[in-house]
Amino acid sequence: MIYHLRAAGSSLVLEARGTRLPVIVHWGPDLGALDDHGLAALARSAVPAVGPSSIDEPLRLSILPGLADGWSGAPAVRGFWAATGKPIGALGPLSSTRVGDTLHLACVDPTASLVVETEIELTGEGVVRLRHTVRNTADDVLELAGLEMALPVPDRAREVLDFAGLWTHERRPQRLRPGFGTWTRETRHGRPGHDDPFLTVVGTPGFAFRSGEVWAAHLAWSGDKTVRVDRQPLGPALLAGGELLAPGEVRLAPGESYVSPWLIAAWSADGLDGLSARLHPYVRSRSTIRGPRPVVLNTWEAVYFDHDLDVLRRLVETAGAAGVERFVLDDGWFTGRRDDGRALGDWTVDATVWPQGLHPLIVLVHAHAMDFGLWVEPEMVNPDSDLARAHPDWVLGSDLTPTWRHQRTLDLANPDAYAFVLGGLLALLREYPIAYLKWDHNRDLLEPVAHRQVMAVYRLMDEVRSAAPGLEIESCASGGARIDLGILERVERFWTSDTNDPLERQQIQRWTGVLIPPEYLGSHLGAARAHTTGRTADLGFRAATAFFAGAGIEWDLLAADEAELAQVAAWTAAYRERRGELHTGTVVRGDLADPALLLHGVVAPDRSHALYAYVALGAPEHALPAPVRFVGLAPDRTYRVRPWTLVAPPAVLQDAAPGWWQDGEAVLPGRVLAEVGLPMPLLLPQQALLLDVVAIDPSGAH
Repeated sequence: MIYHLRAAGSSLVLEARGTRLPVIVHWGPDLGALDDHGLAALARSAVPAVGPSSIDEPLRLSILPGLADGWSGAPAVRGFWAATGKPIGALGPLSSTRVGDTLHLACVDPTASLVVETEIELTGEGVVRLRHTVRNTADDVLELAGLEMALPVPDRAREVLDFAGLWTHERRPQRLRPGFGTWTRETRHGRPGHDDPFLTVVGTPGFAFRSGEVWAAHLAWSGDKTVRVDRQPLGPALLAGGELLAPGEVRLAPGESYVSPWLIAAWSADGLDGLSARLHPYVRSRSTIRGPRPVVLNTWEAVYFDHDLDVLRRLVETAGAAGVERFVLDDGWFTGRRDDGRALGDWTVDATVWPQGLHPLIVLVHAHAMDFGLWVEPEMVNPDSDLARAHPDWVLGSDLTPTWRHQRTLDLANPDAYAFVLGGLLALLREYPIAYLKWDHNRDLLEPVAHRQVMAVYRLMDEVRSAAPGLEIESCASGGARIDLGILERVERFWTSDTNDPLERQQIQRWTGVLIPPEYLGSHLGAARAHTTGRTADLGFRAATAFFAGAGIEWDLLAADEAELAQVAAWTAAYRERRGELHTGTVVRGDLADPALLLHGVVAPDRSHALYAYVALGAPEHALPAPVRFVGLAPDRTYRVRPWTLVAPPAVLQDAAPGWWQDGEAVLPGRVLAEVGLPMPLLLPQQALLLDVVAIDPSGAH
């Protein structure tokens, strides 16, 4: 059979016939309606020549590329049989079926001791989902060393973009044009990590946000991973990824199976924004978010570990008056927790600090029309804790491995440890009306047990959510070290980074947002002086940066003056007014030549209106920066462009504003705004200008 999956301008054609494994003939732009004759002609025409000094049949990459294909890159399936030490052998086709937009394929080894089942789906958004299942049908134990999903990419895709990073500096993009060979990224953190490759993109050289043809893949997995781009002198190239398995980590007894994570992939002819235009609707179609994203206040940078009900009462009152909708009590509420060196794992409310429990605080929070959230870190334990002293066998690591932030990891694959943590969380949720858990994860896993640990964490989150319907969870991992589409199925929010410095946040949110829709990305209004960088930013820049995401506050509002509190209240009101469009529209980003300047925005699905931010990160290259072109608008509609003040106008240094600015607005067709653009006022560094763009009819009415 030859199968053709089509959706949203994208096609995937797979040939599954003959004695060889199925082959993906095409993945990329839509090929139009092809009948059986057309598909057969396509498959036949795609068969390459047989080269000299090569295998004696055409080299074609199967869905499980390996040595048996003549492929000299890394094989997709790796492992060996425990009793004999023999490696997994060549696989042949077993069956193929199509159910809706999903293909189900099965391959088997000649002795029927191993079956690999593959699912390939093309979603309505044009996103490919691909995963494998290995079933051990032998009498021997299978030591699985690796199982990767692979997709072909064309030769014109020569440039690679992926990401690195550090704590408070996540999602730093890096580009390269590798030659022949393999570009491989592996992470060994027990979580994706701050240096997570995140989204691996290959494309035509010079691709940008608004231009170029690109193919991208993300592994929906919250543990160790490997992703690679393979381009061999033999001709074919591929984009692959899978879970990174430690030796002995997955041993399949007879009858047991291993299911890989999903590889999520997308193609775009319109650059990185084209990827977002597929991936954001895909994520939203599977989202557990129900309702508008509330304005959050988190207490961490306001009080740290110093929990005092009188102080928190004043903070609650101030937050309520400022328009906060969710009040989150961060670390420091449980028994003996006065710093980060002790008590982690002892999940009972500290009776000394909270003699009446958390009830008095929660009553205050509810009285000010906010719901209540609580910080937890269920996967971790301090050696200096009652839990570690009582159950040292539940703690991963030894004296030969270091602690990290004074803590170790609980072995959640241990049924007793798992039951203890689950019981503690459910007890809290039964006693208190907790609407939201900020679920933290503040260290790497330094033991080779990531697979079982991540599977246990997934099960733990699933059980907690099942027992507490309506509960929302934020995934935090020392900031943004666990942001992936595996954990996203279980959370409503990510803490994008531990930095609230808007200068850092502009770039972190820009790049994280290629994959993740803005409503998931927690972004908070911090203090004027960022505690992670020591850098100072004015309120207008901080407010504009947090506005386009899941907005919140990390600032000690008790230290704010009356004017600042009024501005914060205006900011939260504006966010509540516009979050509907910000969290449902199409995210767009301009390709400005000057690296000191950014343009990003959100355009309504019907392109009737948009909100843009023009951002000066630093001093521009030119005295008069080039006009800004407004991307994403309907070319044949007419728009009114006006500056939109969020809390205060941005600071500028100019003798006169641009002409349209002096007029108060510009009215132009979308095509003109996209091709010619508008000159901007001369912003000082670390300033942001918001621009409200609304389509008008010929009479000039709204």
